[in-house]
Amino acid sequence: MKIGELAKRAGVSVRSLRYYEQQGLLDSDRTPGGQRVYAEDAVGRVRLIQLLYAAGLPSRTILALLPCVTTGHATRGMYEKVRRERASIQERIDELTRARDQLDDVMEQVRRAGITEEGDHVADGEGGAAGGVTAGAAQGAAAGPCAVGKASTAV
Repeated sequence: MKIGELAKRAGVSVRSLRYYEQQGLLDSDRTPGGQRVYAEDAVGRVRLIQLLYAAGLPSRTILALLPCVTTGHATRGMYEKVRRERASIQERIDELTRARDQLDDVMEQVRRAGITEEGDHVADGEGGAAGGVTAGAAQGAAAGPCAVGKASTAV
């Protein structure tokens, strides 16, 4: 398939495909006219590359991991690299989960205190200094537009 079709089917830009090829992540053949032609399995490979990029892996690491995906086999070093990357992703998931949970707590606190309309202001002396950060906000609770009624409490 040609580069435009691969881009459409994989949901990426043509520019991304050229970059992946430049980085050694994706292979293509060339027509006599010099156009790139990709194998049918390139769609799945591009989607995997996108997932790995979205997980924060650099192209160098992805390049090292792709042979494991292609062959199903790995050296001990490759396996350890995959294991470390998985652990790193799990740490980021755990951090994001904690952040989400804190936002849930802030949202619940705001629902209990009452939600004001845009443009309404909390009275001076309430919710922190002029939209600034309260002591509770320094521990993870929001201030400013979310500071409702009294100083924020730690979440």
